[in-house]
Amino acid sequence: MIAPIEGFPKELLVRIGREVERIYGWATRVRPLLSDVDFAFDARREQYHSTAILQKLAARAPDDAYKVLAITRADLFIPILTYVYGEAQLGGTACIISTHRLQAEQVAGNPGNGSLEDRIVKEAIHELGHTFNLRHCPEHTCIMHYCRSVDDVDRKSDQLCRHCRVLLEDEMKRIQMAACGNP
Repeated sequence: MIAPIEGFPKELLVRIGREVERIYGWATRVRPLLSDVDFAFDARREQYHSTAILQKLAARAPDDAYKVLAITRADLFIPILTYVYGEAQLGGTACIISTHRLQAEQVAGNPGNGSLEDRIVKEAIHELGHTFNLRHCPEHTCIMHYCRSVDDVDRKSDQLCRHCRVLLEDEMKRIQMAACGNP
């Protein structure tokens, strides 16, 4: 399920859904679960604590939604980092991405060479990967590579590397077995 927190263009949400289906093989639907993220605002940092948002998203996830991917314009952080492009519950239900730091005008002196929409889609697929137990990948072109800058996001591909693809296939088999009652 794609859960936009603010209004986003339908075309963007459709593209994210198409890419989710391409990578993970699961169809998506769009349904807002949160009207805002004001509850997660940290006045001292003037940012939004993404972990608090994830907890609320997971609690509001409908029973028929296996994963929830939220998208916001809010500037996200976790306490140990200055900012994050997104966060996910590793092996869990919810993940969130922010468009705030992916915008070219946020990059001092270097706007990068990718489009905002491409960056959003890559980070959506990346964070959703964490909910399927994928960790950060050392391969610079893998979509699961950890990015410190917009340039890093622009450089990585929109694909899983061979290693991460195998890990995802193993996770999907485990999910199918669990759904059939086999541990």
